Amino acid sequence: MTIHELVTAVRNGDADGVRRLLDDDVDADMLDPDAGVPLLCVAVAAYDEDVVDALIDAGADSLAVLSDGSTPVRRAVDGGSIEMVSALLRDPVRFPQDTRRELLVRAGRWADAGVEAELRRRSGASGPATREPVRDRSGDEVYEQFSVGGLTARDGHDGILTELEARFGVRAPFEEVLARALVRRNPDHAVWFQAANILSRRMDEDTWAAAVALSRSTDRLRRLFAAELLLFLGLGPAWPPGSEPFEGRGTEVLLPWARQERDPEVLRAVLNALTEDWSPEIEELGRSYLTHPDGGVRCMLPHTLERGENRLVVRPESLRTVFALARDPEPRVRSAACIWLAEYPGHDPGIADALAGLVDEEDQLTRIHAVYGLAHQDDPRCVEAEGHIGPVDREQWPDTWMLRAVGRYQERVARRAAGSG
Repeated sequence: MTIHELVTAVRNGDADGVRRLLDDDVDADMLDPDAGVPLLCVAVAAYDEDVVDALIDAGADSLAVLSDGSTPVRRAVDGGSIEMVSALLRDPVRFPQDTRRELLVRAGRWADAGVEAELRRRSGASGPATREPVRDRSGDEVYEQFSVGGLTARDGHDGILTELEARFGVRAPFEEVLARALVRRNPDHAVWFQAANILSRRMDEDTWAAAVALSRSTDRLRRLFAAELLLFLGLGPAWPPGSEPFEGRGTEVLLPWARQERDPEVLRAVLNALTEDWSPEIEELGRSYLTHPDGGVRCMLPHTLERGENRLVVRPESLRTVFALARDPEPRVRSAACIWLAEYPGHDPGIADALAGLVDEEDQLTRIHAVYGLAHQDDPRCVEAEGHIGPVDREQWPDTWMLRAVGRYQERVARRAAGSG
């Protein structure tokens, strides 16, 4: 291995290459010869979380002091990415108290000033700022990324402050964490998710009571946040098993709330939280939304139906409801129905007919599910329907299980024919 190879891998965002090249004889804190900073700082500046993870795994020091007095973790805080800071805080015990205080103050300064204003202060630039939406590594949460005077940062500093507090054992008041989320007024923003996630980790009665009280707010954004927080609290932490103190308690709050909620976006969030459980009342509620004017609400309907590993059938009226959704005027609703029907374990003849009606949908994902479902139903129409899928991006579909459904159907037909011959 040459230093050039490792530097090139870091600059190109080749995390697998970085891991391969970083053996026991390589210093993970080596400098980029052009930038004059550790490779970890290069990855931080590029918001490349995979490369950061690879370097940290190899022993790169997030607290290494650079010639300008900065450290990788300070640079990550300045950069405004919650995920980046979290990656560098993997072992918070290593952080001295004075470093903890400094990072909290640093994040708070950015959050109070606002990204654009702080970038202008640091760069001294007075020209126009560029801003663009960007997504985190998962693709689920968004930021707004600002560039001013050659400096760039994302607007996640409120979320970074919340993350630092949680990592360093600081319990911020509920309303303060909530206020950080509501500044963005966007439930898809990374700061919003971070606030709900951190509050849900508390798993105590005070947080539960605050979330329930929030669900009764006259402000739709507060109700929207309450629905997400109640979902997270109901799910409980991933570890240890059996530590879900609020499991099953959400229904008593969410069911009456769903019946009276009039805001479509909030209602979708409430239904999303509600469908982590199942009951005849939830299924009946779902069917009542068949003619709801909002397509997003109608998309949630299949999720209200009985499900799980032991689900064999649903009530006939529920199945008829999904058939109706498969004929809905909105493509996204038909897609939701198609995905549900494709995975349905029963073999009602109406299922194949509904799926056959969806093989020409504009959305390729819907077509793939329709063909897969037809093959699962042992319906010969799947053979011709497979030609409707069109060219498939193998990077998007690395798992070919669904795409090989027609081949498996043909093998079953051949075996049956051989057995009867």
